[in-house]
Amino acid sequence: MYNSEFNTPKTELDHRIKNFKDHLKQNNIDAALILQRIDLFYFSGTFQQGSLYIPVDGEPILMVNKNTARARAESFIEAIVHLDSPKRIPEIIKDNGCSMPRTLGLELDVLPTNLYFNYCKLFKGTDIKDISLAIRLQRAVKSDYELGIMRRAAELSDQVAGWVPKNLRLGITELEMAGLVEAEARRLGHQGVIRMRLWGSEMFYGHLLSGPTGAVPSYLSSPTGGTGASPAIAHGPSYKTIQRHEPVMVDYMFCYNGYICDSTRIYSLGALPQELLDAQVAMIEVQRIIKKVAQPGVASGEIYDRALAKTRELGYGDHFMGVGGERVRFVGHGIGLEVDEFPFLAAGQKFELKAGMTIALEPKLIFPGIGVVGIENTHVVTPTGLESLSKYPDDIVII
Repeated sequence: MYNSEFNTPKTELDHRIKNFKDHLKQNNIDAALILQRIDLFYFSGTFQQGSLYIPVDGEPILMVNKNTARARAESFIEAIVHLDSPKRIPEIIKDNGCSMPRTLGLELDVLPTNLYFNYCKLFKGTDIKDISLAIRLQRAVKSDYELGIMRRAAELSDQVAGWVPKNLRLGITELEMAGLVEAEARRLGHQGVIRMRLWGSEMFYGHLLSGPTGAVPSYLSSPTGGTGASPAIAHGPSYKTIQRHEPVMVDYMFCYNGYICDSTRIYSLGALPQELLDAQVAMIEVQRIIKKVAQPGVASGEIYDRALAKTRELGYGDHFMGVGGERVRFVGHGIGLEVDEFPFLAAGQKFELKAGMTIALEPKLIFPGIGVVGIENTHVVTPTGLESLSKYPDDIVII
């Protein structure tokens, strides 16, 4: 009934839990209760509704509201029990041979306040600690297993990029073209859901924007926005029709078995003005420099500073990652199970890169009333710099 081909291996889950237990022990936290769904999947291998209790001393307990049978089919956690009410969590912990924790870790970056108060009542007298940073730092460094999935996502993303120029046509709306691209991605195995951690942010596959709409900003923390189908979504593709001699940006994410590859390519029906072709070359050059600079031990903010300095040197400082007050002050972001993972290649960030981190690097130039050019590829941090997982050519594709 369930497809076990994609189950996270037991050895992978054991390694993740051991590493996290080491952090808990080092910080004098007796246990953690994992509630956020992506973190739950990361540590248990199942996305079913529930809670994962990880004690420093003892085995993890996965308590599932719905669906318990499916959780048992998907997860290698040994202690998986049905949870008919969160009120039974302390009882289940004791029944499984664990004492009540004196200190308990919760994901306070995303836990709703009402739920926080409820868990404070359940664990009365327990000191609650925030473990969200520790989880995000651990998730930022990918294992060989995770990198294997992301490489496959990149291969499929490249296939979508190669499909676009064969099907892009004059007069089609951005929305219709987006639907065709998304259908092709779905056919190739895209899971259909793009996950973000930042409160209030959401995205469907990505952005397909043409000409002037590519330069329309939105509420998203992104250099591009687009007008969207209506104010109810306020970003992404619109009813605008695609015309000749304008840049068509396809900034799409391919999500395979949970993991995301983020990629942007620029297409055009007919030749583009030379100024846009030159601008694209400039952004490819910025990408080349960053790939060399972004080595383990380098602060993520320093990488942004280098990108900005090079862009200014090339004469495009006023257009880099937005215009005026709408400019975003980053040039890349970590990516994995969520779009917005650590590290952020952003102004002022002191966070040091580590080998195995995965980064969506996206130097782009915004030209109001004209459009956007630039590039985005998903990379892995290696001892000598960034290795691109995407292989599709970076140049503008003229059709």
